[in-house]
Amino acid sequence: MAKLEHYRKNIIKVIQKHAQHQPSHGEIEALLLCDPITDNYLLLDTGWDRKGRVHAVVFHLRIVGEKIWIESDGTEGGIALELLELEIPKEDIVLGFIRPNRRHLTDFSVA
Repeated sequence: MAKLEHYRKNIIKVIQKHAQHQPSHGEIEALLLCDPITDNYLLLDTGWDRKGRVHAVVFHLRIVGEKIWIESDGTEGGIALELLELEIPKEDIVLGFIRPNRRHLTDFSVA
């Protein structure tokens, strides 16, 4: 359980950090969605810019078993690298947005 609490705490830290960044255009709000019951953690951008409605998943992380799955990552630097900086081991990070038959080509867990 200590491992999962450590992961939850660090995921929330990453989401809060990214939520502080305001887009340079439009009336866009960052929404943090953190559900420790189902272990889903999302950062959404919502609002309006000059082109129209904005409703976009910046990233979606979830904990499955004892691993962090990156389901979606729209960040520039990559959430996986930020998790590594927080001392989460590569073998506990799954790049869920990569096809299962290609995950073995990464340095991260296949599932």
